[in-house]
Amino acid sequence: MDLPIYMTGLMMGLSLIVAIGAQNAFILRQGLRREHVFAVCLTCGVSDAILILLGVTSLGQIAAMLPWLDPAMRFGGAAFLIWYGAKSLHSAVRSSGALTVEEEVSSRFWPTFATCLALTWLNPHVYLDTVVLLGTIATRFPGQEMLFAAGAMSASFLFFFALGYGAKWLRPVFSRPSAWRVLDLAIAAVMWTIAYRLLSGM
Repeated sequence: MDLPIYMTGLMMGLSLIVAIGAQNAFILRQGLRREHVFAVCLTCGVSDAILILLGVTSLGQIAAMLPWLDPAMRFGGAAFLIWYGAKSLHSAVRSSGALTVEEEVSSRFWPTFATCLALTWLNPHVYLDTVVLLGTIATRFPGQEMLFAAGAMSASFLFFFALGYGAKWLRPVFSRPSAWRVLDLAIAAVMWTIAYRLLSGM
């Protein structure tokens, strides 16, 4: 294995994914609540891997065949982010002193899974980062694009699982209801900010 190329992919993947966004905020919340953490992290990692593979192998063809994809993803992604932000705001407003991280009222798997998929596949920034940017950088390594892609894919799995399972160290902070309200408000702000940027970029 050519380690420098793999490490380049790894570092590039981490640099793009570490930024706070809708997907990361969702994983953090699931990790704090200890709800479906493995499934959520795995879904995000596999989704990223598929998109990175598309970028490395099919970037040019996708852009040429689907010129409508970008505006469609912007509108669809913005609509979903607005809805999810409103949901988080509602949760912050209605939360009470009874809300703690120790609560065992768990959300169902399939709605959680569907939300995870939507936050990933309806977010145009994910396509820009994985398909477009990483796909473009991979062309710098002719004949070894897949090695670069493997590094970028590793970065996604590493970060998602570290975020999901590392969130438990923050549980003492979120033993206070006020911390949950702040988190929900922050998530709402992140969702609406991203939605605004998507729509203003049309």
